[in-house]
Amino acid sequence: MNTHPLRPAAEEFISYLTVERGASHHTLSAYRRDLRAYGEVLEARGVSDPANADREDVSAFVYALQVRGLAPASVERSIAAVKSFHKFLVREGLAEDHPAGRVPLPRKPQHLPDVIGIGEVERLLAQPFPETPAGLRDRAVLETLYGCGLRASELIGLDLTELDLDAGVLRVRGKGDKDRVVPVGGVAADALRDYLAHGRPFLRTKKAIRPADPAAVFVNVRGTRLSRQTVFATVKRYGARVGLELHPHTLRHSFATHLLEGGADLRAVQEMLGHADISTTQVYTHVGIVHLREEYLSTHPRARLR
Repeated sequence: MNTHPLRPAAEEFISYLTVERGASHHTLSAYRRDLRAYGEVLEARGVSDPANADREDVSAFVYALQVRGLAPASVERSIAAVKSFHKFLVREGLAEDHPAGRVPLPRKPQHLPDVIGIGEVERLLAQPFPETPAGLRDRAVLETLYGCGLRASELIGLDLTELDLDAGVLRVRGKGDKDRVVPVGGVAADALRDYLAHGRPFLRTKKAIRPADPAAVFVNVRGTRLSRQTVFATVKRYGARVGLELHPHTLRHSFATHLLEGGADLRAVQEMLGHADISTTQVYTHVGIVHLREEYLSTHPRARLR
């Protein structure tokens, strides 16, 4: 963007992102790269002022990104940068039109969530856990991840004041610092009660430092809140013991899929997962269909006959 007329407007936009939006250095660097690439496309098409760019110019930029073989997420980010740039130009009175607003984002391939079957969940959670404070904690971690559909970050962020096992609910701080109430009952509630009574009070060693956050539900042997790395390692370790390759999100995905397969209302599952958009939750209905087809093909006597 050293010589192209896009540069002054782009630098003004970057300044806006820095001062008024507080964008991170990483975001600013990415936007600079995206706008530099956009400027090169406009220059090649003979557009000397970004205010004069039209829908075809933006579409040419989208095509150029796709020809480069970029990942769909990278293409989407670059287009989002150009859309934000043109919105800025209109808002500041530097352009009358927003040509990028009418250019659709290329559709990303839909990847179905990684889930395990109900039988595999039973095998995972029925395995023997060590009769130690750490073993009680690990069992409660796995039961809560699957029983409540929590993200790893939500699990480690749980405070004692957010648990109401008598009422059968817990309060979760999810993405965007949005709180939601999630039901907890059955085996998960029993595992939490057992851990809180016989595990958590005895986890701290004699050499442990004072807890950084004594309100934390899940703590390590130092008495401090569990880390994401520990939760991931715990899920992976117990999964490997029963021949499963797992991460915390597998249990969250399985929670949602099994609820829907059992007849749960889609909106209720959306609320329990903390999804802002129901389309995010709907992907689990596709997972259920895939599993039904697999069951049909593997069990029906005439499913594979030609």
